[in-house]
Amino acid sequence: MSVPGFRSRVTTRAARPADLPAVLTLVRQHRAEAHAEGVLTGQTPGAAAAAGFRRLLADPAHRVVLAVLPGPNAPDGGAGSGEVAVGLAVLGVDPLSVVLGVPQVTVDNLVVHRDHRRCGAGAALLAAAVEHASQVGAAHVVGAVGGHEAERQRFFARMGFAPLTTRRIVPRETLARTLATWQRGGVTIPVPRRPPVRRRPPARLLPLFDAAEG
Repeated sequence: MSVPGFRSRVTTRAARPADLPAVLTLVRQHRAEAHAEGVLTGQTPGAAAAAGFRRLLADPAHRVVLAVLPGPNAPDGGAGSGEVAVGLAVLGVDPLSVVLGVPQVTVDNLVVHRDHRRCGAGAALLAAAVEHASQVGAAHVVGAVGGHEAERQRFFARMGFAPLTTRRIVPRETLARTLATWQRGGVTIPVPRRPPVRRRPPARLLPLFDAAEG
């Protein structure tokens, strides 16, 4: 799809199994910019990455969307030979929001290739999220972005997104060790410190009559 009223040549489409190399390139860029390179590195086995990508494509709860620039030989500016993948977003529906009866569409891993920014790819991906939200009956779209990702924060803010929550991440082994130590009684979970209550000094009572008047 394309953004109505926008002249960008960028369009969006559902990712296909053959898009795996382009998807991994964009995901690695996103992880590097989010300072989370360890989540997906160049050491990821190709077969495992391909299998995970195919599972994601087959998962009805998610939609992998690519922003693409049509190739020079594409008829009428449509998708065709030589198209270039310039952006990625993984759309889903937040499970808890469904339980609460207010489904929300989530936008994860929204990334635009660093060489193709400011050409409408980000807006096209969000337009795909709006379309998906309409299809699933969701009234809200929630974007995941790191607190230190200033450029993405500004982009989401310009698009009308407001701050919602903070997400934290921890390696499984680290959390397991922390919990094991805590269960042995070696770790005291800190209690949030409350700021000290400042007591106002009692007001000084003025004499009813001045001593000179006595």
